[in-house]
Amino acid sequence: MTGRHPETGGPVRPGEALPVEAVDAWLKARVPGLEGLPAVTQFSGGVSNWTYRLAYPGHDLVLRRPPEGTKARSAHDMRREYTVQAGLKPVFPYVPEMVAFCDDPGVLGCDFYVMRRIPGLIPRKYLGFELGPEAAHALCGTMIDVLIELHGVDPAAAGLSSLGRGAGYVRRQIEGWTERYGKARTWNVPTFKDVTSWLAANAPDDGTTCVIHNDYRFDNLVLDAADPSRIVGVLDWEMATLGDPLMDLGGSLAYWVQADDDFFGKSLRRQPTHLPGMLTRGEVVAAYAERSGRSVEHWPVYEVFGLFRLAVIAQQIYYRYFHGQTRNPEYRRFWLAAHYLHWRCRRAMRGAGRP
Repeated sequence: MTGRHPETGGPVRPGEALPVEAVDAWLKARVPGLEGLPAVTQFSGGVSNWTYRLAYPGHDLVLRRPPEGTKARSAHDMRREYTVQAGLKPVFPYVPEMVAFCDDPGVLGCDFYVMRRIPGLIPRKYLGFELGPEAAHALCGTMIDVLIELHGVDPAAAGLSSLGRGAGYVRRQIEGWTERYGKARTWNVPTFKDVTSWLAANAPDDGTTCVIHNDYRFDNLVLDAADPSRIVGVLDWEMATLGDPLMDLGGSLAYWVQADDDFFGKSLRRQPTHLPGMLTRGEVVAAYAERSGRSVEHWPVYEVFGLFRLAVIAQQIYYRYFHGQTRNPEYRRFWLAAHYLHWRCRRAMRGAGRP
């Protein structure tokens, strides 16, 4: 790869400049040893929150804040994201070290937090580094093991017992995402009523309730630059909660595009799961079941839910484009993703015995 490595950040986007002096003064009152003003770059990965690198001599920091003009604090809850990671860090070492949280609107006009940057490589759509078949295979195993390790965390030990809403997680998620899709639907996409009805009718009771990441993908992992089969960090905890671990796996595998997928499926790929040596989705499920000891008897429900949730996410983005709230040309054909994912859902439902 030539030019600036994406994991060190790039130029700050127009209209998203950080008031460096205000942040610097706030940080120096809380972090000993900071000298001078930081070199500020912005990370391009992710669109939910704005993320900046603050490079001081001897201190490599990352600042996370909501987008400008955010009205619903619950959609970009910086305090919650900070609290989850601060609680997990002592019992799950892949979480970044939290530095400080700010709810003083006089600094940025919004809540934000600062953490230590985890150096390494992030496996995005276009890899940017060498990963041979053996390393890719090993990385898949490591990814599964780290997810199982997260699912084994005692919420009470992490101080996160109040993070969830108790029993009924699977059904609440089905109902909630069904409602979201109804609000985001446009005339040119399926109703998904056959899918949501099937999910509601076949939803199992919650299995184990544990800490789940809820957005566990390769592009939210940091790999050791010297050994890319080794995971050193897990990022983006804004959707973390207490819930069914197989819902976490189902959401993760909805993004998993493998080498023998069809043309349209490959066009949706956002991570390098197609590379030689990578496991197939079926192999990931089998490995998770074997290594965790958890039953995957009801796996088709989790698979279909993960695909449906991804369809809702794509449709919510397309809805903004359809109504002129964004003009990003990448979003113009997202309605096609809803059709494709509807077909994938129906195929998985047929495989589970649906006529």
